Amino acid sequence: MVNPDSIAFDERGLAPVIVQDWRTGEVLTLAYMNRDALERTQESGETWFWSRSRQELWHKGETSGNVQRVVSLRYDCDADALVALVEPTGPACHTGERSCFHNGDLEPTPYEALAVLERTIAERRVLAPAGSYTAELLADPPRIGEKVQEEAEEVARAAASESDERVREEAADVLYHLTVLLASRNLSLADAFEELNARRR
Repeated sequence: MVNPDSIAFDERGLAPVIVQDWRTGEVLTLAYMNRDALERTQESGETWFWSRSRQELWHKGETSGNVQRVVSLRYDCDADALVALVEPTGPACHTGERSCFHNGDLEPTPYEALAVLERTIAERRVLAPAGSYTAELLADPPRIGEKVQEEAEEVARAAASESDERVREEAADVLYHLTVLLASRNLSLADAFEELNARRR
């Protein structure tokens, strides 16, 4: 819990809030909270913000249904900005885009690769387009395990006697096939990440 008394709201009574997907770390939006919004967010477990344009509180997703369940709240060293780690139920942006930050340089960065991959695999699972290797794998679960084993052996061989480029390529193959395997079991990379976090305790 974040004590509202700990937050240094500005002269307007506001603090900026960066909203991130708790599973992927992707930034979804930037909004503002006042004390009331912060309190309502913590009481309800869903994000509430202060609209600077309408000069009123608003519950994210109240009309669209795209609510954001709050997993945790953090604040910075100066206590004048917050991060809300959320589980989104739909797009964060009023335009229908997943993130409000969908303009500018949009080439995926390294940290976005696995999140984009998971969404692509989920799409292939639903649509099963003809000619899709991913869709073929998902339709043949035993083959997925075999491919993970095969790719793991290949990256180990590359590490022993091949170039860094080959290690890089084979590591990507392992990550891809492992992500497909998890999806076939209705699991996600976040489930594996949570397991890793649990082991640190």
